[in-house]
Amino acid sequence: MLYDAFDLQSDMAEQMRGWGRLLDSAWTPWASFGQPMNWMSAGARMMMRTGLTFARPAYGIDTVMVGNREVSVAEEKVEVTAFGTLLRFRKDIVTEQPKVLVVAPLSGHFATLLRATVRTMLPDHDVYITDWHNARDVPLAEGRFGFDDYVAHLVRFLRTMGEGSHLVAVCQPAVQALVAAAVMAQTKDAAAPRSMTLMAGPVDCRINPTGVNELATSKPIEWFEQNLIATVPARHKGAGRRVYPGFVQVSAFMSMNAKRHVQGHTDLFWHFANGEDDKAAAIETFYDEYFAVLDLAADFYLETVKTVFQDYTLAKNELTWRGEAVDMRSVRKTALMTVEGERDDICAVGQTMAAHDLCSSLPPYMRSHHLQAGVGHYGVFAGRKWENQIYPQVRNFIQSHA
Repeated sequence: MLYDAFDLQSDMAEQMRGWGRLLDSAWTPWASFGQPMNWMSAGARMMMRTGLTFARPAYGIDTVMVGNREVSVAEEKVEVTAFGTLLRFRKDIVTEQPKVLVVAPLSGHFATLLRATVRTMLPDHDVYITDWHNARDVPLAEGRFGFDDYVAHLVRFLRTMGEGSHLVAVCQPAVQALVAAAVMAQTKDAAAPRSMTLMAGPVDCRINPTGVNELATSKPIEWFEQNLIATVPARHKGAGRRVYPGFVQVSAFMSMNAKRHVQGHTDLFWHFANGEDDKAAAIETFYDEYFAVLDLAADFYLETVKTVFQDYTLAKNELTWRGEAVDMRSVRKTALMTVEGERDDICAVGQTMAAHDLCSSLPPYMRSHHLQAGVGHYGVFAGRKWENQIYPQVRNFIQSHA
């Protein structure tokens, strides 16, 4: 019923967008007649933005500067599974660079949320990304996708990339990246990453718990299953699959910062009305990405909540993968860097750094930690401080272990 109601709302939103396009075309020619017409045109443009989209936005990275030369960038699907694609941003250069797998979160948004992360890393690295698919588009016959399957994808992708690769995991998958590195260490896999950089990830949520952490522990896992899980309706490819809908997660994120989002849309209206196209475009770009949502397979979502946020299985070094115990102390040859943001209200200071205590077999010269002053969660992997202060340290860490 939840998903059916949302589909009905989506149909209505499409009609609203249609009316907005019609009114915009009618009112725009009259803009020179004064402010009231500008207000109506701005209202029409706001109508055109009604609703969410389940279509993955484009990365839009066509060129990048390597040294003093602008080179072309092409997206290459290196390996494709039902649930994700190993996507490479292939550059038109002959110089060999460190191979880096950017591990994107599965948290209601597409991997394109890390567009800025990828663009910043491209000049110095051969960058790949876990381009996760929308679970509502995966036929039920393709089977389940849970916590262990996410880890399996990382192991598989690293093997495909070959020896000497590096991991950079952003947010939630810092956990799965750490598990994948330990699994590959225990099995003496030659493709085990040379380094892993964990950025703003919930390794140990017992440390400085945030509102997100408190919500996860406030109710039993059965509550999450009964209230947040929906079945994909017949009109979609993944009909019958149980999912945690992206529109539910985005709604939860927005409610946490409701005033900011209301102000953002108020500002957007007035930028439209005042002809401030550059300012309007900046807000539009942000919300185009923010309102592009994907569904998570229910198994993955529920297992992650239970394992990471309720039982703290990884933090206690009691985690298993496919029935076998995984000991983080087995990580001896994969260097570890952790990055945290001082103002992060999603993954608090200390939660990611806890990975160093788990990987106790690593010598000091294979460890690094960076606490970035003045940034929240998104500032860890996007924005000026990411580009100018955090990234140079990440780059140097990777190069020192290449």
